[in-house]
Amino acid sequence: MISNNINDYSIIYSQTKYLEIKQNMNHSQIQAFIKEIELFQGLTDQEFHTLSESIEEATFKRNELLFEENGERQDLFLIYEGEVELFKRNIYQEEKPLSYFTKGDFLGEGSWSSDSKHSTSARAIETTHVLSVKKEYFVQNGASALKILSNISQVISRRMRHANNRMVNVAAQYEAGETRQEHDLLGYRNVPNQAYYGIQTLRGMENFNISGISLNFYPVLVVALAMVKKAAAEANHELNLLDDDIAAAIITACTEIINKKYQFHFVIDMIQGGAGTSTNMNANEVIANRALEILGKKKGEYEYCHPNNHVNLSQSTNDAYPTAVKIALYNNNLTLIKTLKELVKSFKAKGDEFKDVLKMGRTQLQDAVPMTLGQNFNAWGTTLEEEIKRLEENARLFLEINMGATAIGTGINSDPDYADKVVAHLRKITGLELKNAENLVEATQDTGSFVMYSSAIKRLAVKLSKISNDLRLLSSGPRTGINEINLPPMQPGSSIMPGKVNPVIPEVVNQIAFKVIGNDLTVTLAAEAGQLELNVMEPVIVQSIFESVEMLKNGMMTLKHRCIKGITANKERCLKMVQNSIGIVTALNPILGYEMCSRLAKEALETNSGVYELCIKKGLLSKKELDKILSPERMIKPQKMN
Repeated sequence: MISNNINDYSIIYSQTKYLEIKQNMNHSQIQAFIKEIELFQGLTDQEFHTLSESIEEATFKRNELLFEENGERQDLFLIYEGEVELFKRNIYQEEKPLSYFTKGDFLGEGSWSSDSKHSTSARAIETTHVLSVKKEYFVQNGASALKILSNISQVISRRMRHANNRMVNVAAQYEAGETRQEHDLLGYRNVPNQAYYGIQTLRGMENFNISGISLNFYPVLVVALAMVKKAAAEANHELNLLDDDIAAAIITACTEIINKKYQFHFVIDMIQGGAGTSTNMNANEVIANRALEILGKKKGEYEYCHPNNHVNLSQSTNDAYPTAVKIALYNNNLTLIKTLKELVKSFKAKGDEFKDVLKMGRTQLQDAVPMTLGQNFNAWGTTLEEEIKRLEENARLFLEINMGATAIGTGINSDPDYADKVVAHLRKITGLELKNAENLVEATQDTGSFVMYSSAIKRLAVKLSKISNDLRLLSSGPRTGINEINLPPMQPGSSIMPGKVNPVIPEVVNQIAFKVIGNDLTVTLAAEAGQLELNVMEPVIVQSIFESVEMLKNGMMTLKHRCIKGITANKERCLKMVQNSIGIVTALNPILGYEMCSRLAKEALETNSGVYELCIKKGLLSKKELDKILSPERMIKPQKMN
């Protein structure tokens, strides 16, 4: 049976306005093809004939959309040739690939329903030829429609049964399917035939159902693993250690994964025992099985392309895994910095907007001296901007790798020229200035770069948390707090207190910071726990850093879009507190002298009066003179004293 590769839990639909209709298949060809599709099981020959006559053909060019999110559903698609990518955009319009569909896959099994919209978007990633069944077919052919809808319900039921399974994998959509038998050191196991992973990955899935977060949650890591394997294959081929056809198949498989295909088959939990061996074998097995298909063989026929003998040739987990992690973290840091720059820009925009809003500065939560609200926001922007350089400096440590070290750094089971060649290929593939460590034995056991980078993201988190504290304080109230600024209301704040709105966005950023700080401690302890020639705790180091970066990226985007952009100033409130504050007496020192200012401050405290008010009352300064002295332009920078 032709597979129906549906890895997400959305139903896919299409809009006819995207179709380029062609008629180049006869009814017998169409009928033969659709008989292999699961949705049409149970139809009679006459029903197949009627269905084939109602089918229209459509061709989509590369990058052409089949449908867009929120568009109306209309067609049931059957892919005859080509490939389609399913993706979704988040609220910030960033794309996240969800799944890929190829020949024999059916898309849009919910087209019989007319009261909902697309939840995803899809586009052809190469020229793709499809057969489409119109919605009207289901209306006009009731008996056939009932059989098809029964099959559809089974598909949806399978998805829903597995939707909350922490071990979701590509086979989860199948109620019962073919398996293949594979063996390893411990014996034989049946592996789902649709799965590109093999027996060692299967054991890893069973052993490490820990965090619920699998490798494919971080596509940048999956891509980096494929980059390392591709470079190794190229180096081994250059050294005549891999035959042409096997090398070409492995390189092609790696390239496909780098292009975001087959990523859902990377199913191992991020936290695992074995120093990353399960991750490495997950990559080896997926690449080997895809390479076997490219060679015209079946999955599991490892005598033609073996996960260890060919894909893992000249490598060990102990050099391939940390190298891939470092490449992934370096690239992930680029997106973190991009997000950070956007947040800095947002703070500085508010700094410009509030540059004329005079307010009181505070030290130790007590009145200090006047400043502008714009200075607050510019200071926050600047302190975060400093972290860009720190992140860049620490991420550069990841450019030193240990490829060719194999097990412990001695390079056992690798050619003398392999290390130099694999690094050269990896530099070309990644575009990064990678270099091998001078001492591969030291590099294989050292986790110092992870400790340094973790400390850098912790420093960023601490600053974000301090800023969030400030935002909560300055927006406190609205009647009995500082209330200098208004945060945009996001949601009702209480189940018992009507009208209450809480600063939920700064609060969640605080909590993200606490997690990042805790993850940094985990990294420190795990780095310290290394023993002799290897640190087996690398998986929890990797998981902790990736989790911290992911939360920081999401938190900063949320802070920017759902808080900073919508902040408004209570200008009159700010000015009133300046005028009523004892703190403005400091600004009067150069004019009235320290002794007079001390008496004014004391009297203001004793009589609950403002210094501004007392100066006018005592005739020390006119209102015009006071306003000039306290003007924002005089408050925000040093002034000539004579």
